[in-house]
Amino acid sequence: MKKKKKLSLLQKRALTGFAFITPWLIGFLWFYVKSLIQAVRFSLSKMEMLESGGYTLKFTGLDNFKYALFQDPTYNQILATSIRNIIIDVPLIIFFSLFIAMICNGKLKGRTLVRAILFLPIIMNAGAINNAIEMAREAVTGGVAAVSAEAAVASGVNVDYFMSLFMDLGFPVALLDYITAAVGRIFDIVQASGVQIIIFIAALQSVPGALYEVAKIEGATGYETFWKVTFPMVSPLIITNVVYTIVDSFVDSDVVEKAYDMAFVNFDWGVSVAMSLLSSVIVITLLIIVCKLISKKVFYYN
Repeated sequence: MKKKKKLSLLQKRALTGFAFITPWLIGFLWFYVKSLIQAVRFSLSKMEMLESGGYTLKFTGLDNFKYALFQDPTYNQILATSIRNIIIDVPLIIFFSLFIAMICNGKLKGRTLVRAILFLPIIMNAGAINNAIEMAREAVTGGVAAVSAEAAVASGVNVDYFMSLFMDLGFPVALLDYITAAVGRIFDIVQASGVQIIIFIAALQSVPGALYEVAKIEGATGYETFWKVTFPMVSPLIITNVVYTIVDSFVDSDVVEKAYDMAFVNFDWGVSVAMSLLSSVIVITLLIIVCKLISKKVFYYN
C-alpha cells in the first residue's frame, strides 16, 4: 500500500491562501466577470428601452467607440485632463502621505488627535464638508489671480518674478508647470491623502525597532536611516497606496461623470459604456506600467 505523499510547507501555504481568496474569487467570477461581459455587449450595441419594461439590443459593432473617440466634442479632452490630473496628483499624494505619516508616527504630543483630524474627511464625507472644501478651493484657485495680485502688492512679493528667476536659473519649464498645477490642486491632494496616511502609519509601526538601533549604533544620520531603513521597509506599501490613489482618483474624475451623463441625461447607454470601457482600459494600462516600474525597487523583508 502506497503511503500518501505529504504536502510541503509551500503547498500548504498555497492551499491556505487559496481557501482565503475563494469567497472573493466566487464573487469576482459571478458578479464582476458577468457584469463585464454584459458591459461589452452594451458597448457593441444600441440599447433601446421598452415601454413595457426591459430593453432591446441592436448590434452596431464599434460605432459607439468611434463616436466617443472621434465625434463627441468633449470626451477626448475630459479623458486627457483626467489622466493628466492623476499623473500630477499621485506622486504628490504619496509624498505628502508619507511625510505626514512620519510626523504622526514620531513622538508628537496629541498625535492621536492629529490622526483623527487627518482621517475625519474620509469618515465624514458629507455634502456640507464637500461644499465647504469646494468653496475654499474656489477661493484659492478660482480667485487666485485677484487674491495673489492684492497680496503681492501688499507684501511686495512678485510671483511672476520668482517664476522667471527659476527659469533663468535653468529649472525646466515642465517642472515649473508641474509645481504650479500641484499648488492649484492642493485641496484635492490633502483631501485624497487620508487613507494613504493611515496605511503608511501602519507600515512605519511594523518596522522592527532593532533596525533603527543598529543604524544608530553604526552612526547613521537621520537622512541615511530614512533611505537605508525606513524607505525600503515601507516600499511594499507604496505600491498599495499608488494603486489605491490611481483608482480613487479615477472614480472621482470628470470622465466618470461624463459617462454617467451620457447614460442618464442623454440616454445613450451604449456610448456611455463604451466611454467607461475606454477610460478603464487606459487606467488599467497606467496601473500595470506604474506597478511594474515600482516593483523593481521594492524591498520585501523576510
